[in-house]
Formats: sequence, C-alpha cells, structure tokens
Amino acid sequence: MTGLKLFSLEAGTEFAERVSAALGVPLSAHEERDFVDGEHKIRPLEDVEGDDIYLVQSLYSDASTGLNDKLIRLLFFIGALKDAGAARVTAVIPYLCYGRKDRRTKLHDPLSSRYLASLFESLGTDAVVTLDAHNQSAFENAFRCRTLHLPAQRLFVDFAVQQLQGDRHPLVVASPDVGGVKRAEAMRQALRERLGREIGRAFVEKYRSADQLSGGTLIGDVDDACVLIVDDLIAGGGTITRAVAAIQGGGAARIWALASHGQFCGNALAGLGQLPLEAIAVTNSLPQVVAPSLQVVDCAPLIAEAIHNLHHGGPATQLGFD
Repeated sequence: MTGLKLFSLEAGTEFAERVSAALGVPLSAHEERDFVDGEHKIRPLEDVEGDDIYLVQSLYSDASTGLNDKLIRLLFFIGALKDAGAARVTAVIPYLCYGRKDRRTKLHDPLSSRYLASLFESLGTDAVVTLDAHNQSAFENAFRCRTLHLPAQRLFVDFAVQQLQGDRHPLVVASPDVGGVKRAEAMRQALRERLGREIGRAFVEKYRSADQLSGGTLIGDVDDACVLIVDDLIAGGGTITRAVAAIQGGGAARIWALASHGQFCGNALAGLGQLPLEAIAVTNSLPQVVAPSLQVVDCAPLIAEAIHNLHHGGPATQLGFD
C-alpha cells in the first residue's frame, strides 16, 4: 500500500471533515450523480491504485435520505474503489444500522446484522469500524472481515469527570435495562479508577413486546446520589423515560443520561427535555440539533486515532479495550 486516503459520502461530509482535521489528512474528492429515475453513481475523482482507503459514513435516516439509500451508496462506492485498484478499503461507520436484530427471539425472525455483514463482504470490504455497536459480540461474530469496535466509554468518562467536579453526592452508574448492565459496569469501573472512589451500581428492569415497554423496578440504591444512566442508543426515548422515573422514585439527587448514539426519533428529544435530567449527553456519531437539554461529545478524534493506528500498523485493537 502507498498512501492513506479519506473519503465520505456527501451526507457524511460534516462529520468526516472533523475526522479529517483530527487526522491531518484531507478529504479526497469524489462525484455523486443522481439520475432522474432515482438511480445514482458514485466514483472517486482521485487515483486510488494501491492506496489504503477509509470511507467514513454513519448509516441513518434523515429528512432527505433514508438509511437504505445511504447503505446502497456506501456499498456501491466500496465496489467502485476496489475496482479502481484500492489495496484496502475500510468502512468506518460510527453508527451502524440494523444492529438491533442480531438474534432470533421469535419463529422465523431474520438475522439482519448478519445479512448486512454479508453485503459488505460481497463488495470486498477489508475491515469495518464502528462506535458502540448495539451488541458487540453479535457485531464481531456477524463479519468475516476484520472488525474494530470502539467504545465511547473513555469519551464519557472524560465528560463525566469534567461535569461532576466538586459534586459531593454519592455516585452511581445505572443501566436502563438488564441488557446494558455490562456496558454500565465497564463505565463504572473506569470512573472508579479515574476518580479513586467507590461508585455504586444500579439497573432498571425492562421488558419489550413489539414496541410496548413494561417493567420499571429499580435494582440498587440511588438515594441522594448523582446517577449516570448509560446506554448505547436513544431512539424513541421510552427506555430512558422509564429509567428516569424509577431512579427519581428511588431518591436520586441528580440524574444524567449518557448515550453513544442520539437518534431521537419524532419528538423524542423534546419529550426527554421535560424530564428531571441535568442533561442528555450523546456523541456526534449522528447529526444533532441544538437543544438546551443536549450536550454533544465529539467522537471524531477517537475515529481519527483508530484510522491512524490501522494505517500505520499501530495498536488499533487496544482502542476497543480502553
């Protein structure tokens, strides 16, 4: 391989420019052309023969483009880069779609995360990098190409330490459901090491049937505590809403919600803004609006560090264990 080149779809340019600035590598030029019938073509406008290519794009729906359109554009661009002679193409997808359906819970359920992996592999993708997959094990097991899973944990540890300076309440890290207990525990241990004091743990029971949530019993002591609710994704906001109600009912003094990805479907952000939360903190893996209740943690430097280490043969894998 010769040089490192950084590309993005037009839909991901704003975030990719932040990665570019942190990495010190300019975005390479490409063309996206739409046809009147809805088809499109994407091609690099620079020579990529023998290069190490990193294609940065989260996969999500917005007002102008659905996630499936972004997905097919990304896949076709990977194919075009490989056909143009790129030595290696790494898909850097801070928010990876179709992560929720990673196992069968009902008869004839699809395994969407595995099907997604097959699509990337069929186009010759050499590696896939993502930030806080919904289920890390399922993400890693779905792909046969190389994967790199980047936790947002260290970003939120830095954020929490800064925000909680001078706070004298007991500190508790809580998961809004049983499935996220392992993620919350990793955050709790990292904070304990950073702050040098004991930190409590808690979780809220949750049951989901179709789109209906039930449960809400709090497990753990949060009385007069500062509680950090840690999750990977906020979509409709129902899970966080139930968790906040349970934790407030347990006597918490302060409550924060930290999530790697802020999807905020519909009026979710407005609804969450009415809860007794100090703030909601998410990364910019997805585009965010300005809101009084929302604080955005920049994950572009972490993505840039991963790209740098992958290209130079540095310790990229250890980023997933910080």
